[in-house]
Amino acid sequence: MRLTEVPIADGVPVDSYGPGYFRLGGTLHEGAVLVAEGRALAWAGPADDTPLLALVGRIDVLLVGTGDTLTPLPGGLQARLEEAGLGVEIMSSPSAARGYNVLLSEGRRVAAALLPVTGVPPR
Repeated sequence: MRLTEVPIADGVPVDSYGPGYFRLGGTLHEGAVLVAEGRALAWAGPADDTPLLALVGRIDVLLVGTGDTLTPLPGGLQARLEEAGLGVEIMSSPSAARGYNVLLSEGRRVAAALLPVTGVPPR
């Protein structure tokens, strides 16, 4: 799904997403990604909190996209991130991608950790 054609001056926008991938700033990324501070990196998912915790003090809010639907983060990850000082919002990946683009266009210090969608409609 294509998200936006609005140019964003600073940062890497989420251009589109589909089953198993994201297009970020014109570049295709397969699997889970972390988009922060003008770059996009492969992310191992919720089991890998190290790159998320490295954002403490550098961003205002972390949007975590949990795939097709809103799903709680495993193993107390949200609590660990919040205790470290990150503002965390959990939502589906499509919602997180759209929210990230809006906040990025407003010049906010925002990051998005996104799990890919499957393309299978939820039941």
